[in-house]
Amino acid sequence: MNKLVSILLLLCFPLAAMAQGLDDSEQLIVVTSKNWDDLQGSAQRYERRGKVFEKFAAPFAVVLGKNGMGWGKGLLDVEQNSGPVKQEGDGKAPAGMFSLGSAFGYADTAATKLPYLPLASTIECVDDSASARYNQLVDGAAVTRDWHSSERMRRSDELYRQGIFIEHNTPASPTAGSCIFFHIWRGPTAPTRGCTAMDPADIARLFEWLDPKKSPVLVQLPEAQYEQLREVWKLPER
Repeated sequence: MNKLVSILLLLCFPLAAMAQGLDDSEQLIVVTSKNWDDLQGSAQRYERRGKVFEKFAAPFAVVLGKNGMGWGKGLLDVEQNSGPVKQEGDGKAPAGMFSLGSAFGYADTAATKLPYLPLASTIECVDDSASARYNQLVDGAAVTRDWHSSERMRRSDELYRQGIFIEHNTPASPTAGSCIFFHIWRGPTAPTRGCTAMDPADIARLFEWLDPKKSPVLVQLPEAQYEQLREVWKLPER
Protein backbone atom coordinates (compact mmCIF):
# COMPACT_ATOMS: atom_id res chain seq x y z
CA MET A 1 0.00 0.00 0.00
CA ASN A 2 1.50 3.33 -0.99
CA LYS A 3 1.84 6.27 1.39
CA LEU A 4 -0.96 8.35 -0.16
CA VAL A 5 -3.49 5.51 0.08
CA SER A 6 -2.47 4.88 3.70
CA ILE A 7 -3.06 8.54 4.58
CA LEU A 8 -6.41 8.55 2.81
CA LEU A 9 -7.52 5.53 4.84
CA LEU A 10 -6.54 7.33 8.04
CA LEU A 11 -8.55 10.34 6.96
CA CYS A 12 -11.69 8.33 6.38
CA PHE A 13 -11.83 6.41 9.66
CA PRO A 14 -11.68 7.60 13.30
CA LEU A 15 -8.31 7.71 15.02
CA ALA A 16 -9.79 6.09 18.13
CA ALA A 17 -12.87 4.06 18.98
CA MET A 18 -14.87 6.24 21.37
CA ALA A 19 -18.06 4.30 22.06
CA GLN A 20 -17.94 5.49 25.68
CA GLY A 21 -17.90 9.16 24.72
CA LEU A 22 -15.33 11.26 26.53
CA ASP A 23 -14.00 8.54 28.87
CA ASP A 24 -10.77 8.03 26.89
CA SER A 25 -10.31 11.60 25.69
CA GLU A 26 -7.72 14.04 27.01
CA GLN A 27 -8.47 16.84 24.52
CA LEU A 28 -11.87 18.36 23.88
CA ILE A 29 -13.11 21.12 21.58
CA VAL A 30 -16.54 22.52 22.43
CA VAL A 31 -18.36 24.54 19.76
CA THR A 32 -21.64 26.19 20.77
CA SER A 33 -24.12 28.50 19.08
CA LYS A 34 -27.05 30.47 20.48
CA ASN A 35 -29.67 28.31 18.72
CA TRP A 36 -30.17 25.74 15.96
CA ASP A 37 -30.33 28.34 13.19
CA ASP A 38 -27.40 30.52 14.25
CA LEU A 39 -24.62 30.90 11.68
CA GLN A 40 -21.95 31.90 14.19
CA GLY A 41 -20.56 30.20 17.26
CA SER A 42 -17.75 30.05 19.77
CA ALA A 43 -15.10 27.35 20.23
CA GLN A 44 -13.28 26.52 23.46
CA ARG A 45 -10.46 24.03 23.93
CA TYR A 46 -10.18 21.84 27.05
CA GLU A 47 -7.54 19.49 28.42
CA ARG A 48 -8.16 16.72 30.92
CA ARG A 49 -6.69 17.20 34.38
CA GLY A 50 -7.37 14.02 36.33
CA LYS A 51 -11.12 13.41 36.13
CA VAL A 52 -12.12 16.85 34.89
CA PHE A 53 -11.65 18.96 31.77
CA GLU A 54 -10.14 22.41 32.25
CA LYS A 55 -10.23 25.26 29.76
CA PHE A 56 -7.13 25.64 27.61
CA ALA A 57 -6.34 29.09 26.16
CA ALA A 58 -8.99 31.60 25.11
CA PRO A 59 -12.20 30.86 23.16
CA PHE A 60 -12.33 31.80 19.49
CA ALA A 61 -15.01 32.60 16.94
CA VAL A 62 -16.26 30.13 14.33
CA VAL A 63 -18.87 30.11 11.57
CA LEU A 64 -21.24 27.21 10.99
CA GLY A 65 -23.48 26.02 8.18
CA LYS A 66 -25.63 28.52 6.32
CA ASN A 67 -28.67 26.83 7.89
CA GLY A 68 -27.18 26.40 11.35
CA MET A 69 -26.88 22.92 12.88
CA GLY A 70 -28.71 19.60 12.79
CA TRP A 71 -28.12 16.36 14.68
CA GLY A 72 -25.28 14.44 13.06
CA LYS A 73 -24.13 10.84 13.19
CA GLY A 74 -21.30 10.76 15.71
CA LEU A 75 -20.00 8.90 18.74
CA LEU A 76 -23.18 8.92 20.82
CA ASP A 77 -26.77 8.14 19.89
CA VAL A 78 -28.87 11.28 19.55
CA GLU A 79 -31.91 9.74 17.85
CA GLN A 80 -34.16 10.45 20.85
CA ASN A 81 -33.30 14.15 20.98
CA SER A 82 -35.59 16.75 19.46
CA GLY A 83 -34.31 19.14 16.83
CA PRO A 84 -33.39 19.07 13.14
CA VAL A 85 -31.44 16.11 11.73
CA LYS A 86 -28.59 16.69 9.32
CA GLN A 87 -29.00 15.40 5.75
CA GLU A 88 -26.83 15.59 2.64
CA GLY A 89 -26.83 19.06 1.10
CA ASP A 90 -28.92 20.73 3.81
CA GLY A 91 -26.38 23.44 4.66
CA LYS A 92 -26.26 22.41 8.33
CA ALA A 93 -23.21 21.70 10.46
CA PRO A 94 -23.54 18.45 12.43
CA ALA A 95 -24.48 18.62 16.12
CA GLY A 96 -23.27 15.93 18.49
CA MET A 97 -20.00 14.35 19.63
CA PHE A 98 -17.40 13.44 17.02
CA SER A 99 -13.92 12.03 16.70
CA LEU A 100 -11.42 14.09 14.74
CA GLY A 101 -9.60 12.56 11.80
CA SER A 102 -6.50 13.69 9.99
CA ALA A 103 -5.28 17.08 8.90
CA PHE A 104 -4.92 18.16 5.28
CA GLY A 105 -3.67 21.17 3.39
CA TYR A 106 -1.95 22.70 0.41
CA ALA A 107 1.61 22.46 1.82
CA ASP A 108 3.68 19.30 1.39
CA THR A 109 4.21 19.06 5.16
CA ALA A 110 2.66 20.63 8.26
CA ALA A 111 3.55 21.26 11.89
CA THR A 112 1.04 18.84 13.40
CA LYS A 113 0.97 15.53 15.26
CA LEU A 114 -2.10 14.50 13.28
CA PRO A 115 -1.69 12.33 10.18
CA TYR A 116 -1.39 14.83 7.33
CA LEU A 117 -2.53 14.64 3.71
CA PRO A 118 -1.04 17.08 1.16
CA LEU A 119 -3.85 17.98 -1.22
CA ALA A 120 -2.83 17.05 -4.72
CA SER A 121 -5.06 18.30 -7.53
CA THR A 122 -6.62 14.84 -7.86
CA ILE A 123 -7.86 14.55 -4.25
CA GLU A 124 -11.67 14.66 -3.99
CA CYS A 125 -14.24 14.23 -1.22
CA VAL A 126 -17.14 12.11 -2.45
CA ASP A 127 -20.61 13.50 -1.66
CA ASP A 128 -22.58 11.07 -3.88
CA SER A 129 -24.38 8.85 -1.37
CA ALA A 130 -24.82 6.10 -3.99
CA SER A 131 -21.04 5.66 -4.13
CA ALA A 132 -19.16 3.03 -2.15
CA ARG A 133 -16.74 5.85 -1.32
CA TYR A 134 -19.39 8.25 0.01
CA ASN A 135 -17.95 10.60 2.66
CA GLN A 136 -14.37 9.62 1.87
CA LEU A 137 -11.34 11.51 0.60
CA VAL A 138 -10.03 9.71 -2.45
CA ASP A 139 -7.41 10.16 -5.11
CA GLY A 140 -9.57 10.34 -8.22
CA ALA A 141 -6.61 9.39 -10.41
CA ALA A 142 -5.87 6.20 -8.48
CA VAL A 143 -9.26 4.54 -7.89
CA THR A 144 -12.17 3.43 -10.06
CA ARG A 145 -14.80 6.17 -10.13
CA ASP A 146 -18.29 5.15 -9.02
CA TRP A 147 -19.50 8.64 -8.05
CA HIS A 148 -21.18 11.45 -9.95
CA SER A 149 -20.46 14.31 -7.55
CA SER A 150 -17.56 15.26 -5.33
CA GLU A 151 -15.66 18.24 -4.00
CA ARG A 152 -12.21 19.01 -5.36
CA MET A 153 -10.05 19.59 -2.34
CA ARG A 154 -7.25 21.59 -3.97
CA ARG A 155 -9.07 24.88 -4.39
CA SER A 156 -8.18 28.21 -5.97
CA ASP A 157 -8.93 29.99 -2.66
CA GLU A 158 -7.48 29.59 0.83
CA LEU A 159 -10.35 27.70 2.49
CA TYR A 160 -8.60 24.32 2.55
CA ARG A 161 -5.04 25.59 2.95
CA GLN A 162 -5.33 23.96 6.38
CA GLY A 163 -8.18 21.69 7.43
CA ILE A 164 -9.12 18.78 9.68
CA PHE A 165 -11.57 15.97 8.86
CA ILE A 166 -14.50 15.76 11.33
CA GLU A 167 -15.70 12.17 11.68
CA HIS A 168 -19.39 12.83 11.09
CA ASN A 169 -21.29 9.92 9.49
CA THR A 170 -18.32 7.55 9.63
CA PRO A 171 -18.87 4.81 8.58
CA ALA A 172 -21.24 6.45 6.16
CA SER A 173 -24.99 6.01 6.00
CA PRO A 174 -26.54 7.14 2.67
CA THR A 175 -27.82 10.75 2.59
CA ALA A 176 -26.76 11.47 6.20
CA GLY A 177 -24.19 14.09 5.19
CA SER A 178 -20.59 14.10 4.05
CA CYS A 179 -17.29 15.94 3.81
CA ILE A 180 -17.43 17.86 7.08
CA PHE A 181 -14.24 19.69 8.09
CA PHE A 182 -12.67 22.33 10.24
CA HIS A 183 -11.27 24.79 7.73
CA ILE A 184 -10.37 28.44 7.13
CA TRP A 185 -13.29 30.86 6.89
CA ARG A 186 -14.11 33.39 4.21
CA GLY A 187 -14.77 35.81 7.05
CA PRO A 188 -16.41 36.03 10.50
CA THR A 189 -19.92 36.49 9.06
CA ALA A 190 -19.71 34.17 6.02
CA PRO A 191 -21.31 30.76 6.77
CA THR A 192 -20.28 27.43 5.28
CA ARG A 193 -22.17 24.65 3.51
CA GLY A 194 -21.98 22.52 6.67
CA CYS A 195 -18.42 22.74 7.96
CA THR A 196 -17.07 24.67 10.94
CA ALA A 197 -14.69 27.40 9.79
CA MET A 198 -12.40 29.81 11.59
CA ASP A 199 -9.62 32.37 11.31
CA PRO A 200 -6.38 30.97 9.82
CA ALA A 201 -4.50 31.59 13.08
CA ASP A 202 -7.01 29.51 15.03
CA ILE A 203 -6.84 26.48 12.76
CA ALA A 204 -3.04 26.72 12.85
CA ARG A 205 -3.28 26.51 16.66
CA LEU A 206 -5.45 23.39 16.35
CA PHE A 207 -2.85 21.84 14.05
CA GLU A 208 -0.18 22.39 16.70
CA TRP A 209 -2.29 21.40 19.71
CA LEU A 210 -4.22 18.31 18.63
CA ASP A 211 -2.59 14.98 19.45
CA PRO A 212 -4.15 11.70 18.25
CA LYS A 213 -2.59 9.92 21.24
CA LYS A 214 -4.94 12.01 23.42
CA SER A 215 -8.06 10.90 21.51
CA PRO A 216 -9.35 14.41 20.68
CA VAL A 217 -13.11 14.88 20.51
CA LEU A 218 -15.37 17.61 19.16
CA VAL A 219 -18.67 18.42 20.88
CA GLN A 220 -20.79 20.77 18.78
CA LEU A 221 -24.22 21.86 20.05
CA PRO A 222 -26.56 24.79 20.49
CA GLU A 223 -26.25 26.20 24.02
CA ALA A 224 -29.56 24.81 25.32
CA GLN A 225 -28.78 21.29 24.10
CA TYR A 226 -25.30 21.52 25.61
CA GLU A 227 -26.79 22.25 29.03
CA GLN A 228 -29.38 19.48 28.65
CA LEU A 229 -26.69 16.91 27.81
CA ARG A 230 -23.88 18.17 30.01
CA GLU A 231 -24.29 15.72 32.88
CA VAL A 232 -25.29 12.76 30.73
CA TRP A 233 -22.32 13.21 28.39
CA LYS A 234 -19.97 14.22 31.25
CA LEU A 235 -19.23 17.59 29.64
CA PRO A 236 -17.45 20.44 31.41
CA GLU A 237 -19.19 23.66 32.36
CA ARG A 238 -18.89 26.23 29.58
